[in-house]
Amino acid sequence: MKNNLTNFDLSSKPITVIFLSFFFLLFVSCGSKKEVQFSGKTMGTTYHITVVTGYFSTTKNLKDQIDQRLEEINQSMSTFRKDSEISRFNANQIASEKFKISDDFFNVMTVAKTVYDLTGGAWDGTVKPLENLWGFGNSENNYRIPEKSEIAELLPDIGFNNIEISSDHYLIKKKAPLSLDLASIAKGYGVDQVAVLIRTHGIKNFLVEIGGEVFAAGFRKDGKHWKIGINTPQTGSPFDQVYKVVNLHDKGFATSGDYRNYFEVGGKRFSHILDPRNGYPVSNGVVSVSIVADTCTFADGLATAVMVLGHKKGLERINSMDRTECMIVVRTHDGKSVDYYSKGFKTYMTSLN
Repeated sequence: MKNNLTNFDLSSKPITVIFLSFFFLLFVSCGSKKEVQFSGKTMGTTYHITVVTGYFSTTKNLKDQIDQRLEEINQSMSTFRKDSEISRFNANQIASEKFKISDDFFNVMTVAKTVYDLTGGAWDGTVKPLENLWGFGNSENNYRIPEKSEIAELLPDIGFNNIEISSDHYLIKKKAPLSLDLASIAKGYGVDQVAVLIRTHGIKNFLVEIGGEVFAAGFRKDGKHWKIGINTPQTGSPFDQVYKVVNLHDKGFATSGDYRNYFEVGGKRFSHILDPRNGYPVSNGVVSVSIVADTCTFADGLATAVMVLGHKKGLERINSMDRTECMIVVRTHDGKSVDYYSKGFKTYMTSLN
């Protein structure tokens, strides 16, 4: 916008003040918003955050506060830290002993219990020993097909229902060998907690992403909904290759897939997604599940559970829930992909442009 003040007689002070005030308001209305972006590393992956604020608003120290909040969550639920809450809980080999937990741990366990119950145990945070048995439990990728007897030996100590969660923030193991791994839901919780933190700064429009899990609040700088791309669910597809796009507004979003972490033996694929009820990798053809829900924590856990349930039972389960939608991608025997949608998922779909 060009300033044409030199074309006017500025000898009259009141007129000058009035005009400059009008010019200032017009300037602000044309460019009253700005985007500020943060990125970093957490939970073994990366995060990217975009906030939309007033042009003269400050986001000073916000990134430091975000990093500190994520560090607190890591210290609570990272199985890679020997002194974390979850590691100390796993190391405790005394059944029926009360184990005091933080608010973060309690909040995640509460949502986890809900997902476990809603899906009939298709999501289970105690499945880690089975993942280790198949070789998915560490970065060394020592994949192997275990004997049936090895799986049968572990199954009695698998089961989220073997953990009692008390309202006064205690966990109690019903079986001493039982251990927890909340990786399939903790990133979603991290996303939600960063969203809570950002809102304490009076910011209503923002996008938080950690390792592909998302919460979108309000609108973009241009006033439109946030657009989230779903990665193409094919082996070897680039991480930025978009399969479908959804509009998000005040919603959490998470995707789970089997097309990057698996091994093959004799032409048969073994996915890292295990069915905790029988101890074997899922083989129902589902390659990707995307969930839209009110929180990213809930969406994160559900995405893994629906991978296990399969597209028929998964759709039935999601369609019975309020304010929750999903897209399930199934690989057919001829290698093609077929999409299945819950009743309301298509209302979120849009184009990339």
